[in-house]
Amino acid sequence: MLKGKKIIVGITGGIAAYKIPFLVRLLKAEVAEVQVVMTPFAHEFVTPLSLSTVSGRSVLTDFFDKKEGTWHSHVDLGLWADALLLAPLTANSMAKMAVGMADNLLMTVVLSARCPVFFAPTMDFDMFQHPTTKANIEKLQSLGYHYIAPDKGALASGLVGLGRMKEPQVLVNELKSFFNNREVLHGKRVMISAGPTHEPIDPVRFIGNSSSGKMGIALAKAFAAKGAEVDLVLGPVETTESFQRIKLHRVVTAAQMNDACQALFQHADIAVMAAAVADFTPVKPATGKIKKEKGLNKIELKSTTDILAGLGRMKKKGQLLVGFALETDNELENAQQKLQRKNLDMIVLNSLKDPGAGFGGDTNKITLLRPNEAPKAFNLKSKPEVAEDIINEIIQMAEVKK
Repeated sequence: MLKGKKIIVGITGGIAAYKIPFLVRLLKAEVAEVQVVMTPFAHEFVTPLSLSTVSGRSVLTDFFDKKEGTWHSHVDLGLWADALLLAPLTANSMAKMAVGMADNLLMTVVLSARCPVFFAPTMDFDMFQHPTTKANIEKLQSLGYHYIAPDKGALASGLVGLGRMKEPQVLVNELKSFFNNREVLHGKRVMISAGPTHEPIDPVRFIGNSSSGKMGIALAKAFAAKGAEVDLVLGPVETTESFQRIKLHRVVTAAQMNDACQALFQHADIAVMAAAVADFTPVKPATGKIKKEKGLNKIELKSTTDILAGLGRMKKKGQLLVGFALETDNELENAQQKLQRKNLDMIVLNSLKDPGAGFGGDTNKITLLRPNEAPKAFNLKSKPEVAEDIINEIIQMAEVKK
């Protein structure tokens, strides 16, 4: 699965850097193209000459090579790579990545990379256990980076504990597994709804909620990473991201979201409705701004169209339809009823009683419900990790429906 893949191996100044020539040789044996980028301090642990010999490419450390008169563009490197593997990654460089520092070539490549980023930390036991290290790992995972956890074993300090970088063959296997799974949904068309809707009261005011769209966007990215073509129907949330394999459909109101979803669902193999659609909308929005002096005694509301139920009625044989349920009371009972009532194949339950779940945050805690099956509960995780759990369940469902 690595044949022809362009892999950047980023080396920081950890003792495990001595293993990286073996890693590069294994990648080359898989017929991958390998470009090594090192931090200056990494030179103290492994030589660029050894790495350039096994990789067949000049090792890069500085932005400008005075000897060759060449500029090394971090932007070009970020566009070139199919994957970026940081191994070993020290606590210092991990902290830089977590806050977006760019004080050397490797860190600018990390910020420029459009490809999947994998990081394999190495450090002493106490450093690994420090709360800031744990927070930085969580932050990188929330950004969608792939964490390759260290092993327990003998450390350079003489202590025994967590902190040993995974062995080179394990790192190669992680990359192979990723690319093997990446195309599992190739040829599938997926529709996802995300974010809130805004229902206008007048030209400047609206009824809405605090949904950030992060869960739906994480799902869209995860589906695209597995080879699917994704239509993302996104409510009014701020994002400047450009997405590969994801076509963005911007909407504001529930009516606009319904129209977009009805049109796109006809061609979808899978639909995941993660949007927090307003249940009510003003009957007669004012055409001009309502003045405070005139007052506003009441706003007459009407129900919005139930988008999910409508898609449930439209659903054809072979299509998979997944909904979300955000509940505060009788969570499982209400979600089960919604699953049946709206003709869903699966429903993702969130409870606002669970700390870290719900709107706005970077984490979520879910329970997956399917017809005639026991609920499947998951621990609190980052939203990209939650997206993977949801998609893995959907892939199993798709296999059953074949």
